[in-house]
Amino acid sequence: MEQTPEMQEKESTAHVLEVRREKLNALRAAGQDPYAATFYRRTHTSKQILEGFDGLEGQTVRVAGRMMSRRIMGKASFAHMQDVDGLIQLYVKRDNIGQEAYQAFKGMDIGDIVGAEGKVFRTHAGEISVEVTELLLLSKSLYPLPEKFHGLKDADLRYRQRYVDLIVNPEVRDTFRARSQIMHTIREFLDARGFLEVDTPVLHTLATGAAAKPFRTYLNALDIPMYLRIETELYLKRLIVGGLERVYEIGRIFRNEGMDTRHNPEFTSIELYQAFADYTDMMEIAENMFAACAKAVCGTTVITYQGETLDLTPPWRRMTMAEAVKTYCGIDFDAIQGDEQARAAAKSIGVHVEDNMTHGQALYACFDEKVEQELVQPTFITRYPVEVSPLARRSADNPMFTERFEFFIARRELGNAFSELNDPIDQRARFEEQLEKKMAGDGEGELDEDFLHALEIGMPPTGGMGIGIDRLVMLLTDSASIRDVLLFPTMKNIDK
Repeated sequence: MEQTPEMQEKESTAHVLEVRREKLNALRAAGQDPYAATFYRRTHTSKQILEGFDGLEGQTVRVAGRMMSRRIMGKASFAHMQDVDGLIQLYVKRDNIGQEAYQAFKGMDIGDIVGAEGKVFRTHAGEISVEVTELLLLSKSLYPLPEKFHGLKDADLRYRQRYVDLIVNPEVRDTFRARSQIMHTIREFLDARGFLEVDTPVLHTLATGAAAKPFRTYLNALDIPMYLRIETELYLKRLIVGGLERVYEIGRIFRNEGMDTRHNPEFTSIELYQAFADYTDMMEIAENMFAACAKAVCGTTVITYQGETLDLTPPWRRMTMAEAVKTYCGIDFDAIQGDEQARAAAKSIGVHVEDNMTHGQALYACFDEKVEQELVQPTFITRYPVEVSPLARRSADNPMFTERFEFFIARRELGNAFSELNDPIDQRARFEEQLEKKMAGDGEGELDEDFLHALEIGMPPTGGMGIGIDRLVMLLTDSASIRDVLLFPTMKNIDK
């Protein structure tokens, strides 16, 4: 039977694995440790040598990294070694390192981790290099890296083997450096405004807060069920009650729901709360924090995402939800009276509504189905219906709506904020309404008596906001999928 390309590749890989294992055994038989027992101290990275060549030319350096290419040329050879900063060329000459070491070098494989000592120079071809005087094998690679020109392109395999992805796709390392820079910038921005970074529990005894399905677990020591948190909100508000007037937490959130290019079961969010502030203060923080992150990562507030130019320069556009629906759908919900008329208006533009939907729910359904997809440039959408905002303060001029906003960029929501509800009576009523929906099989949530007690102690007027860090990283690194900005995204078992 004629072999398929897949069969040939599998056979070739098996041969390579066998050869590398034989090399490993030969090294050990010769009394050499293929996984260096002695500590190797590096003096310079590739970037430091390339950028500091004028001061390092002729100086002895020690470098270490993974061998990515090699050209054997008789008595002298070249190799490229990759470290955390990039590539540096090694010039390996038999007369410099000796016959035995040169033979050992010729027996090394692409992917091996090596250490090299030598002098910095520039080749006749103009490439800054290290002329090696000592070469050590620090870690033997038993599995070949993906072929140089094709690399690791299969998305599923890249996410499963991120360690290989980071080796062979330099742009992936750039994405996660940018992610780290974004986190650093957020912390700097908030710390400079007097916010205190805190940690709150990941394991909760109640499934409370956001309207999301939790992951359930069990604490044997106390013989009680527990839940991975679906938000950090209620604990952070407790701290506001306690007098910590400006707090934030960057942490993992867990929701047992769907997966797509924008959603992963565990993700990173930031929630922040400021006493004696409201949702308008949160708008100012959001637009200026995003601008600061864009400048730190992209060098400008005008960026390109998936082929579209976006201007993150403050101030951003502000629209009420009713204004947005009127602008993009032609229906003026501010002029509509009653639930039945609102449902009829939604149906007229093809929005599905349930028979028991209220005016506010019909408005939100129109926005969700018809308007969000139109919001490309940064836009704050304000005045959310109270029915979909259980933790937000009601608007003083119309109790049907709340002092809440979400902001949208490139057709997706990136943050949610409101003037926090601090009336314990109103909060209890909304929690009880959520509980009734849960009992009827519609939604999640439990009554958090301790949080209600905290509100009874008294919470000052407070502005709060939550932002999806992963979506922000997607935006600033021009990444199409959330999996591209998570080092280890959740994946289905490969054998299922």
